[in-house]
Amino acid sequence: MNVASILCYVIFCALPVNRGQGLLMNRINFSSVPLTLQFFKHSDNQFESDLTLVVHSLVLSMTEASHPDNPDTCNAGCIRLCLVKLLQSSGYDAAVCTTKWQAFGKLPGGEHEFIDVINHQSSIIPERYIIDIDFRSNFEIARAVKPYDLVLNSLPSVYVGTSSKLKQFLKIMGEATTYSLKQNSMPLPPWRSLAYMVAKWESPCQRMFDLRDNKSSGSYYINHSHCIDLLKRVKSSVGSEIRGKTTMLHAKSDKKWQHRNARKLHSSEWI
Repeated sequence: MNVASILCYVIFCALPVNRGQGLLMNRINFSSVPLTLQFFKHSDNQFESDLTLVVHSLVLSMTEASHPDNPDTCNAGCIRLCLVKLLQSSGYDAAVCTTKWQAFGKLPGGEHEFIDVINHQSSIIPERYIIDIDFRSNFEIARAVKPYDLVLNSLPSVYVGTSSKLKQFLKIMGEATTYSLKQNSMPLPPWRSLAYMVAKWESPCQRMFDLRDNKSSGSYYINHSHCIDLLKRVKSSVGSEIRGKTTMLHAKSDKKWQHRNARKLHSSEWI
């Protein structure tokens, strides 16, 4: 069991739950959630790590049109199409996926669009990886309390990972959402429930991978006004994440260097 799994187990299973409420309702435990999310963002899966680096690089390489010629919104569809074409050009089995589900009981129907990549070299059964740009926007809520914003900002700006890993994020955010809404005496809307969030990525999907006939297939320009603003925001977030990782690696390297020199100095004193 890796560190992330252990932390997740501690948060959701090991500590007591009061009056049937989720563990994140406890303010003391809430502060540990961003740390858990940080561990989930770092993967020991080599394919996932490599894919994340590629996705970040491709997102940063996208170009926004200087003068948008399309005022309409496509809900980031043009960004997804562009990213899929770039991934395909890089040798990945990538596609745009659209999930749709019917209303059932209190669960409203809906649809969601994201990207998936199939790793055919993983094992006997090909492994599927989900890519969702502007991942955090799926969890934005009104009048969020400060601890919730801290958790929200700990999420990856662009999600890249397996379905099982995604479910761990969803479970944590489901608890956090319930906590924040209860602090403001607000009910949990059905479209914020864990079941609805899971339906976004787990419902049957239509996979569109042949983009040769798409009108924008030869262009990597993003020319929708709304999508240009979104892409700028996503690129800024990705850039911040990369700088944060670089700073962390430098800090770890400096600590190792200091520790190594201290050991050498200590050894020389005994010569």
